[in-house]
Amino acid sequence: MRCRHEGIRLRAGEGRALAAAALAALTVAGCGEGKARPNENRPPAPITITASVAPDRISVSPGRFGAGPVRLIVVNLTGAAQQVTLQSALEPGEGPGISRQTPPIDPQDTATLAADVQPGRYTVSVRGGAIERATLKVGAERPSAQNDLLQP
Repeated sequence: MRCRHEGIRLRAGEGRALAAAALAALTVAGCGEGKARPNENRPPAPITITASVAPDRISVSPGRFGAGPVRLIVVNLTGAAQQVTLQSALEPGEGPGISRQTPPIDPQDTATLAADVQPGRYTVSVRGGAIERATLKVGAERPSAQNDLLQP
């Protein structure tokens, strides 16, 4: 059986052999020698920290955890909108810290704030001095999520 296509004659099976040869050539071409890349571990898996803003103080749970990515979920239990700030409490000479803010949180509503925290102390506060701030203690970095399944 022969087919004609734009002046090229192929026998049955020759088309498959030609496609296999082309695929093999592309595969070999993609295997060039390059520099070895170091296999770096993934960062720790993010953890969720919860906080509530009450009329007299801010509560955060847990108050101690290891360094790495965190997601702070804040609920506003006051009667007014609040903007929450997560800020590193650095000693002089420790370099730049972090400061992250939520958008204004309406009463009885929630907001989420993400940060990658390093070891040290952090404060969670709102504007003004009427509501007592919370303090977080961040320890050594949490283990890598390298061997955890179902990670993004």
